[in-house]
Amino acid sequence: MSHALHHIAPPLLPAVTPWALRAWPTVLWQAHAQLPTRFKHIGTRIIFSGDPLYPPAGQTIWAAHAASGEAGMAWDWVQIAAGVVAIADPMSVVTNLRLVGGEGEVLTAHQSALFLNELVHTLPWQTEVQRALRRCND
Repeated sequence: MSHALHHIAPPLLPAVTPWALRAWPTVLWQAHAQLPTRFKHIGTRIIFSGDPLYPPAGQTIWAAHAASGEAGMAWDWVQIAAGVVAIADPMSVVTNLRLVGGEGEVLTAHQSALFLNELVHTLPWQTEVQRALRRCND
């Protein structure tokens, strides 16, 4: 039996899937500049079969409203131990952000991944995923 939980917060945006973020209009952001806004948790999806050989996993989605439009980020996560979740693939943060460097150049995928991971680590995403896991276990 497979359990799935969709925890969707009531923000300014409708429920979205991680891959749908690529269809959002592109938002240009200056990498390493102070963020003009704060990202908020939109939702977390959990997939768990109940089999201890396959730990809970899922996706979490975050969004921010900025003057240049709605920015979104999502990534896969996996529970690696009780109370410990990690990004499943740090190179696969899905976003509609297009990051530009100090000279106005668009950053490469690798350069963008480094910045996006720094941004992800500033968010309380693990707390939100743990909260959703607790709800799933209730």
